[in-house]
Amino acid sequence: MPLKHKIKTRTYASLSIILVAMITVWGCKSGENYVQPDLNLPATFKSLSSDQSDSSKNDTSNIGKLAWREFFEDSTLVQLIDKGLKNNLYLQQVQKETDIANEGYKQSKANFLPQLTAILEKRDDRYSENSSTRENVKYYENKETPNQWYVARANNLAAVQSSWEIDLWGKLRRLKEANQAQLRQREAYTKAVETDLVAEIATSYYRLLMLMEQKQVAEYNLRLNDSTLSIVNLQYRAGEVSSLAITQTESQKLISASLVPQIERELEVQKNRLNELLGEYPKDSMEVVSGLGDTRLLSEIAVGVPFELIQNRPDVKAAELALIEANARVGVSQAMRYPSLSLSAQLGYDAINFSNVVNPGSLFGVFVGSLTQPIFQNRKLKTRYRISLSERDIAELSFREKVLQAVAEISNGMVTIQKLEEEYALAEKRLINARKAVKESYLLFSSGYATYLEVINAQSNALDSELYMVDVKMQMLIANIELYRNLGGGWK
Repeated sequence: MPLKHKIKTRTYASLSIILVAMITVWGCKSGENYVQPDLNLPATFKSLSSDQSDSSKNDTSNIGKLAWREFFEDSTLVQLIDKGLKNNLYLQQVQKETDIANEGYKQSKANFLPQLTAILEKRDDRYSENSSTRENVKYYENKETPNQWYVARANNLAAVQSSWEIDLWGKLRRLKEANQAQLRQREAYTKAVETDLVAEIATSYYRLLMLMEQKQVAEYNLRLNDSTLSIVNLQYRAGEVSSLAITQTESQKLISASLVPQIERELEVQKNRLNELLGEYPKDSMEVVSGLGDTRLLSEIAVGVPFELIQNRPDVKAAELALIEANARVGVSQAMRYPSLSLSAQLGYDAINFSNVVNPGSLFGVFVGSLTQPIFQNRKLKTRYRISLSERDIAELSFREKVLQAVAEISNGMVTIQKLEEEYALAEKRLINARKAVKESYLLFSSGYATYLEVINAQSNALDSELYMVDVKMQMLIANIELYRNLGGGWK
């Protein structure tokens, strides 16, 4: 056979071997790329009418995509939220955990690069005449070898050492993917904590406003009781009523008076709670100086579609990123079962005497390529792989559960707001009737056409109606905040 033909045949054979090896490597790559599971999401949230669901597809109308500065119009509340986002201690802890995850991601990217180590070593192995070693012939050349404490080996080394693991099966790539997902998961979790903090500050703020308004109502009712008691005293002196009327009227006044310290106690507790959210110690002064008053509510509520939750809501996004991380770690544990290829090299100077370390005659180099295949590891690799598969299944179930929970929370929020609006309308009518009854009973009582009991009952009903209406209004505000939080809180 001609030499040229032999060379050509060997070339084809080599190429064939390389091609088969490449196909084998590609076929054994670790893990599968992430594909979002089919969540079977409904087209709209429960309790939404068709025209609302259509309008909610507009990005500008979905309140879950509004930044919190646009959602909250109260300038005092905006300042408090700004302070809380800056000073809240728990949020700062979460942000530090994100920094830790970022360092882990940077480490996983650096795994693709070779390691480089500088070595500077001086070594003397010394023994005595009864040792089972022999002296270094070169070290004692032209010298008399001692019997005690002689040098068996001398080594002075100055070198650079490098090692590099070749990512044959994608283990390092999957590890990088897992750490990147972990970083993004921590970022999403940080946004979830920020969203919760914004909602908690707003809720605490509105509770504070509610208590202030309730205090005003209680104090006004107490003044009204004073006026009623004065009239009863006049009628008692005129002999028109008995002492029982004075006793019962005073009892009603004491009931009204007891509300004031109760509300003041809750007010102080709520102030301390708000200060805690702001990362501050309890203090006497507080920026909040008014009640609910004419606090504006959202006139139109659009919640988008359930599919948007996966991108808008940070805790749902974090759950999906946990699934992405678990999927990548399956690839890592799978690649651990395959052969690993590593290259290492060492280059430098090695001499017996320190004075010869930088001598060209002391130059040395070591180059090693190793392919290792685990065979029997006490089932550790198989167990790790099986566990990673189960952990991925758990992460997927957790993601599905989080989505299901989010859809249910928004549906509940919509129903809550709708029913609270109906309840508020009834509370307004109830309050109008109660105020009218107080006015009429007072006029009739002053003219002698009504008893003091009718006045007391009318005032008691009016007080309950006032406090109830303030409470319902506060619940409506909180329901709007909760719905905003459940839709994502504008974290993007």
